[in-house]
Formats: sequence, structure tokens, C-alpha cells
Amino acid sequence: MNLKSNNNLLETFNNPNVDDDFLIKIKIPEFTCLCPMTGQPDFAKMYVEYVPDKYCVELKSLKLYMASYREEGAYHEAVTGKIFEHLMALLLPRYLNFKSKFNVRGGIYTDIEYSHRNPKWKPKNKIR
Repeated sequence: MNLKSNNNLLETFNNPNVDDDFLIKIKIPEFTCLCPMTGQPDFAKMYVEYVPDKYCVELKSLKLYMASYREEGAYHEAVTGKIFEHLMALLLPRYLNFKSKFNVRGGIYTDIEYSHRNPKWKPKNKIR
């Protein structure tokens, strides 16, 4: 399955443990995009936590997808929301938390966080 976005880079594979509830944590320490006002680079760490349902994100495709923002102008809030929406549409997870932590710009740090939990999902065990 591919998502029609940023050169169709995001891919999935079938969850090999579909009957289990488990948390996948991914840290992306080198995210960059461009400030839409100045054209200067913005740097962030991105954090993905999800409980997969049928699909898991393929990591190399996620790496290439994230790198595709390097030359794109984006406000912190907008790019975080866009990535969250793409992951939601791609994975249809039981649970997804996506957080961006942008480095200082003008003396201000920006953290943005989006969360979703499928209301029909009843965890089999305690998930953070």
C-alpha cells in the first residue's frame, strides 16, 4: 500500500502480530524543512508511537518520506499535522501519537503533538 504524497514514498507491510497489542516507538532525530517566511532551515526531532492494526510502516520508506520535506516550506504546526494525517491514512492504527520538537528559532522552542485512538479498540493489555 502506498500513500499518494511526497513521491509515493510511504509504504506498509502486514502486521506480523495482528492479534497482539504492542507499541511501536520511532524516533526521527534529523527532520528538516524550510521556514516559509525566511527560507531558512528548521530542524526537529519527530516521535512516532503507534499500536498497529493491519499494517506497520516500512522504516526505509518513512526515512525517505521524512527527508522529502527538506526543501519544502512549512510552518511547524502545518507539517506536523500533515505527517500525522498521512500516517493515519496509511496505517489506520489502533492508536497513534505523533510529536514534533523543533529546535530553537528566535529564542522559542516549538513542540506539537497529535493523538488518535480508535474508539472501537479495546486494548488486551495496558498500553501507555
